[in-house]
Amino acid sequence: MPVEMSPEDFDALVDRALDGIPDEIAALVRNVVVLVEAEPPEGEPDDLLGLYDGIALTERWGDPMMSLPDRIFIFRNPLLDMCGSVEELEDEVRITVVHEVAHHFGIDDDRLHDLGYA
Repeated sequence: MPVEMSPEDFDALVDRALDGIPDEIAALVRNVVVLVEAEPPEGEPDDLLGLYDGIALTERWGDPMMSLPDRIFIFRNPLLDMCGSVEELEDEVRITVVHEVAHHFGIDDDRLHDLGYA
């Protein structure tokens, strides 16, 4: 049975996941905004949990502050649907946030799978 949670409480889970990123890594994240959306965009899989929309740091040229911010999307409803408890949801939100932040650093899905964040 899916977890039920208010959007505000879900946002707080995402905030805690972001706060859990080690300071030495968080200090390197530049010009990125994290957004929570209810559902993935049209044309994406219904069970998509998160999405990185931007140019990885490994592929950038010039000053990153001179471009629009990269965006990390966390999709609330697919995460709620896949989890059977608040504890499981908290773990999945953390994994999804770390996964998408890793894309900002140019880490691909294969490597994330090896690390347990796929």
